[in-house]
Amino acid sequence: MAKPATFKDHYRETRIFRTRAMIALGFVFCVMLLLISRLFYLQIFQHDTYSTKADSNRISKEPIAPNRGLIFDRNGVLLADNQPTYAVSIIKERAKDIDNTIAEIDALIGLKEGTQKRFKKRLGQRRRPYTAVPLRYRLNEEEIAKLTVNLHKMPGVSIEASLVRNYPFKDALAHTIGYVGRINARELKSLSKNNYSATEHIGKTGVEKFYEDQLHGDVGFQTVETNARGKITRVLDREPPTPGKDLHLYLDWDTQQAALKALNGRRGAAVAIDPNTGGILAFVSMPAFDANLFVTGIDYKSYNDLQSSRSRPLFNRAIQGQYPPGSTIKPIIAIAGIESGATTWDRTIYDPGWYKLEHDDHLYRDWKKYGHGMVNLDKAIMRSCDTYFYELAHKMGIDTIHNFMAPFNFGVRTNIDLVNEKRGILPSKFWKQATKSQPWYPGETLISGIGQGYMLATPLQLAVSTAILANRGKKITPRMVRSFESDGYIEDLPPPQPSPDITISDPENWEKAIQAMKKVIHNPRGTAHKLSKGIQYEMAGKSGTAQVFTIKQDEKYDASKISEWHRDHALFVAFAPLSDPEIAVAVIVENGGGGGTNAGPVARAMIDAYLLPKINDTQIDLTAVNNL
Repeated sequence: MAKPATFKDHYRETRIFRTRAMIALGFVFCVMLLLISRLFYLQIFQHDTYSTKADSNRISKEPIAPNRGLIFDRNGVLLADNQPTYAVSIIKERAKDIDNTIAEIDALIGLKEGTQKRFKKRLGQRRRPYTAVPLRYRLNEEEIAKLTVNLHKMPGVSIEASLVRNYPFKDALAHTIGYVGRINARELKSLSKNNYSATEHIGKTGVEKFYEDQLHGDVGFQTVETNARGKITRVLDREPPTPGKDLHLYLDWDTQQAALKALNGRRGAAVAIDPNTGGILAFVSMPAFDANLFVTGIDYKSYNDLQSSRSRPLFNRAIQGQYPPGSTIKPIIAIAGIESGATTWDRTIYDPGWYKLEHDDHLYRDWKKYGHGMVNLDKAIMRSCDTYFYELAHKMGIDTIHNFMAPFNFGVRTNIDLVNEKRGILPSKFWKQATKSQPWYPGETLISGIGQGYMLATPLQLAVSTAILANRGKKITPRMVRSFESDGYIEDLPPPQPSPDITISDPENWEKAIQAMKKVIHNPRGTAHKLSKGIQYEMAGKSGTAQVFTIKQDEKYDASKISEWHRDHALFVAFAPLSDPEIAVAVIVENGGGGGTNAGPVARAMIDAYLLPKINDTQIDLTAVNNL
């Protein structure tokens, strides 16, 4: 049976289509209305808010690091400057894979061992995101070219130009100028977050550290516009940084060089000071190190080599080395004996080559085996007679010695404008009881009288005490920096206020002690008479020898049979000219032996370098010096 035929209901279909079309149109209209409403809300009511947000993505304020101040010597010789350099840096947020990126850079230019570890440490110390962190400084032209052609493969990597601290004379001033290094986490906590927001380096030692505030300067800022890739398209506003102040030191580079040359690589220290101002004319500690190694980060091997070296090149002997002053203090002990009434200039004793306390069999020996015979105080200084000073110290007592020597800056810091200065030791009965819980023994007084035993002094303290002696009691405070310079204006630093001068009952005793020191050099029987050969001025000095270890009473000291590290230290102090002193020096040569023979020539070389250009009216060729 056939199906009945069906016909389309066009009217019904049309009605359904229109209904659906109206619904769809209504939906579209609602969506359009919603979008228009939202757009209107965002564009009109929220315009300021989103405009600010857009600008913050496009416009940013960046800090600008100030140029660090330069350092010059008294004659304008440049001692520390800033050199342009190129560094490869990485922005963590834009690098896809930090480790892979570093590996690619390593393949292109080669990175030293430990570079990646130090980089990641610096990465963790960033003060804000999207900051470029240097991976390696001091790129050469070939390395820059290799990196440049491959930058498109390494997102987040850039080559940036910057100024890096440079020390032209490398190790010659490492303990004087010091050095700068990267800011560490501990330092970040104490530094101004605003002023150091663009600074990567800070003074670590020496003048660089002590005068950090003056050398650093003030940070600047610039408002920049960047594209979607973070590249700066234009600078909208700029507030330039204020450069750090330049420092002019009292230091005389010629005198510094003379000390270095005279020491000739031997371990030791040499300090020269102007008795009139307290200005440090030379400041040497040997061995030293290349300060440039620390500026951009020293590698582990080089640092371990410096740290583990037996010669201790990182140790600043001039202010941290504490040595028995030996016979260099005898002129001061002599004046103390006169002032205390324990002796007179005319008093004479017989020196058989030893001194013995009553009821004690121990012999305190003189450096000259069979003694000096009959000696008075003047000859005791000139010939460095130990026996005379054993007896003098015993008559005075340790507390009298302590009280007279303390104003000469023994046992206290000199307050020089450097960091980490040691105070040395000026012993007394109270000191020993307080530090060792032991009584003081008479024999300890005797060896203190010749600068041995517990007594310790830094080379700087010896230079300062010598300057006070040269000044006939006028005290000084040692200073490295003479003036600041900013925008061409030089500002001299006011001299620090020293403590009251040392006064004695008869000022003529200063002159007598100084005349005895003159005989040390200018008398044929003086312990350093060889230094007078060809001299063009009058110099007063005193040699000294400090024992490193004690030999038995019945043994004879023989340097040839003793390890170099156990030989006596050689010391020498001096000043010149006698009538109007311009320079005072102190020298120690570790394990050098006799002071007059080994340390004396260093002192003479320093004084020659400073005085002879004035005496002979010659000029220093600064051009030749700066081209070194």
